[in-house]
Amino acid sequence: MDILLVEQLVPEARAWLEERHTVQVRPDLAADPSALRKAIYNTQAVLLPRKAVVTQEFLDFAPRLKAVARIHVGTDNTDLEACRERGVRVIHASTANVRSNAEYLLASMLLLFRRGIGAAMAGDRHAEVRLGRELHGSIIGILGLAPTAHALAVMLHSLGARLVGYDPAVHHTAPIWSRLNIQPVTAQELVSTAEAVSVQVIYGSRYQGFINDKLLAHCKPGQVWVGISRSHLFDIGAFARALSDGRIEAAVLDGAESGFASKGSPLHECGNLFLTPRLGSYTRESRLRASWYVAHRIHETLSAPTHGAFEPVPTGMMDLEGGRRAA
Repeated sequence: MDILLVEQLVPEARAWLEERHTVQVRPDLAADPSALRKAIYNTQAVLLPRKAVVTQEFLDFAPRLKAVARIHVGTDNTDLEACRERGVRVIHASTANVRSNAEYLLASMLLLFRRGIGAAMAGDRHAEVRLGRELHGSIIGILGLAPTAHALAVMLHSLGARLVGYDPAVHHTAPIWSRLNIQPVTAQELVSTAEAVSVQVIYGSRYQGFINDKLLAHCKPGQVWVGISRSHLFDIGAFARALSDGRIEAAVLDGAESGFASKGSPLHECGNLFLTPRLGSYTRESRLRASWYVAHRIHETLSAPTHGAFEPVPTGMMDLEGGRRAA
């Protein structure tokens, strides 16, 4: 077998691969690590879901493996050093969901500004009429300059919002701020002036608990938060206190890690915290872009005369669109 698909591609991309390689589709293996290890023994490329972790031990079961692919963002579930040592290429569609995540953040922000819409959509036909707010003229805080922030900034600017921003890894004099029409400020200034805060920090372990009591003490009362960053960015106790005492009116976060707001967590009883299961990146269009990107990179890897060194492959829109044209 050339390719093992433990994660589903869109039918067109899968058919394209099947015309060129032997492909087996086994999503059931995601829940059976033992069977997955047996299945990859003679596999040259594997497409894995987020929960499947690639370790040195995993690679020991795959002596012919040339590529590990994901259709989602992030490589924290993949031992990159082990892949590099084995010459296994790591492929992930890192920008296929930039626009879908930006639209998710915008939609979440609008729903929090106009909470009555959410109540009606939840089935309450006699919901209380709630006074909403408008994005136009509002100050919106952009916390983190991940690629999603670039798309979101354009959307918010076109709606007439004023943008302030902070990224712990980007200097306030960097040209990117002016290109995105974002006024760079300190983290404290951001939370003290913004009516809404959007969090899309590229997470690293050094940022664990970055959103803590010291930062949240500066919150403008009645603020709303939306986010797609790793929930490890938040100090759970500090965030719960800000949600409970009115500093943060409500928050919508996507893809929080297990235990973030489960029973026993200070956030468990916060009725103004809304969590969604990684919906930001889950659209038909982003799935299509990611599928075609992964399909073309797998084919490229398996068709190469000689397999070169490990290369973590960044996704570019030109690659994605080129893949769709080639289909």
